[in-house]
Amino acid sequence: MSNQFKPTTLVGAIAVAMGLSNVAFANTNPASNQDILQLETLVVTASRTEERIEDVPARMTVITQKQIDQNPIQNLSALIQKDPSIYIKQNGGMGQGSAISLRGSYPGNTLILKDGARLNTLNSLSPTYPETLDLSDAQQVEIVKGPSSVQYGSDAIGGVIQIISATPTKNAAFVTGQYGENNTYKAIVGGDLVSNGFYAQVRGQRLESDGTSIFNTQAKNDKAGYDQKGYSAKIGYANDVFKTSLAISDNQGTNVYSDDYKTNNAQRDFKNQLINWLGQYNVNSDISLNARYSNFKDEQNYKEAFPSFANTTINEGDLNAKWNFTSTQNILAGVTFNNTEYETSSLKNKKQEIDSTGYYIQHQYKTDGINTQAGIRLEDNDKFGTHVVGQLAGRVQIAPLTSIYANIGSAFKTPAGDQLFDTAWNKGNPDLKPEESISYEIGIDQELNYGLSVYSSLYYTQLKNLIQFQNQTYNNVDKADLKGAELGFKWKQDDLFLSTEYAYAKTKNKQNKLEIAYRPRQTLTLTTGLENQVYGISASLIARSTANASNTVNPVKVPGYATIDLNAYWNVSPNLKLFTNIQNVGDVRYEEVYNNYPSEMWYINGGRLASVGFTVKY
Repeated sequence: MSNQFKPTTLVGAIAVAMGLSNVAFANTNPASNQDILQLETLVVTASRTEERIEDVPARMTVITQKQIDQNPIQNLSALIQKDPSIYIKQNGGMGQGSAISLRGSYPGNTLILKDGARLNTLNSLSPTYPETLDLSDAQQVEIVKGPSSVQYGSDAIGGVIQIISATPTKNAAFVTGQYGENNTYKAIVGGDLVSNGFYAQVRGQRLESDGTSIFNTQAKNDKAGYDQKGYSAKIGYANDVFKTSLAISDNQGTNVYSDDYKTNNAQRDFKNQLINWLGQYNVNSDISLNARYSNFKDEQNYKEAFPSFANTTINEGDLNAKWNFTSTQNILAGVTFNNTEYETSSLKNKKQEIDSTGYYIQHQYKTDGINTQAGIRLEDNDKFGTHVVGQLAGRVQIAPLTSIYANIGSAFKTPAGDQLFDTAWNKGNPDLKPEESISYEIGIDQELNYGLSVYSSLYYTQLKNLIQFQNQTYNNVDKADLKGAELGFKWKQDDLFLSTEYAYAKTKNKQNKLEIAYRPRQTLTLTTGLENQVYGISASLIARSTANASNTVNPVKVPGYATIDLNAYWNVSPNLKLFTNIQNVGDVRYEEVYNNYPSEMWYINGGRLASVGFTVKY
């Protein structure tokens, strides 16, 4: 399967625009060039409190609502891989199973959140299902690179990806429709109401596609369909003293796949539902109390020759207090209660439960030139006992246009449910220890003249107690090192912009001295175009180097590849927007996952997807 660009006749024309806008990176003094994509970007994930992205002592990426809206067909899996530090290993095209690697870490070492609620499951093979998460109610997606277990507990070794849902600010209603190749369409309807501090929001969406072929051995017309639908609703009230909201989101659907590695003859039915309540009470100008309760259910039902299922239910509560005890310092202290139920066809003992309580405290010091963050967390888990992690980080403005940061942090990941309890094949090991890590990172952000800015980061992570399957059971056996660097460059002048980022990640299993599979060492992304309030057009490039498909002395190589996307929009009037997207213009059918049983073949991506759409709003 070639990884070269192939000339092809594109279906659809670029008639309208929504430029693939720049990702907002942490930079110093962003207002200096009046970059509309970056002014006062506020984030909450890194410290659990709202702060400007340029003050965060870590590397962050923010994907804005404008970027999300430019191509509503994209789910979370497709959207986040535009960040070069993230690699998505996917078993085929749209809707097929995928796994996240952030900065070279293992799939279960990236925590997925939505408004603070945990979305990771207890399935070791698929700890997250980003391909099933819809973004119709999202305001932005925040990606924190590096350990965050002090703030969020287990799974946050490689980093955290959090979906922040939108909160309405005015009365509005809209309808969006999009149609593309492979008989793919998505429709979204929504409405917002705001009155005297009260607000309500509702979204409904439906996505259908004939899909694409899964293996390189299949013909292009041997497709695997995907069908997904869902809704979200949010009500709330806010004033200067009290804020509260209650939200529900529900997504369910079906994707066709192959269980005989020949024909697309199997079906997965999935459903995920999140109920999330948030509350905040400001005792006075210096003290605030915060609370959250969430219920997350994830169901995966595989209808194949040997039917199976994997269901996770997470009930979680969090209470914390923030005290601004001086004009430059604050303390955040809290407790998180988590009850997770796991049920799968491989557990003969049926449903299993894990309870965990986390106690955390965090100190922040903030001035115009110095921002520090220090914290510690004690996690008390009924299966693996107590675990303590810590973090120390700081950012210093060493010159008006230059800032540097450094951080060190430890993190952990508790064993998955099947790794602990699986009795169907005698694989479970109830004596497993949590995986542990310690990470070091330094970085610099530099503003230049003429709308230019650059940044770079270096990081090193040590992992131990890695859980591996050996001798017919799971054991803590391996250690690994993750080393990497990131270099970014941005430019904006009037309506023109360019953003490019390079990421390097080297992973090594210290036991056998071999690289961890499916982690490309080098990734380059580039986005350039023109955009304003009326129209825009842009192109983006993603290029990845080769990777190993296995941890062996002479591994099969996952070929490198490069793809180009085109995007455009036209605001015909204040109430009508037209847009188009052509993902993977060259129709590059690159190889993603190697399979040597029952025969040697590759899972491949979905190829080109050209689409056109509209949004009518009031």
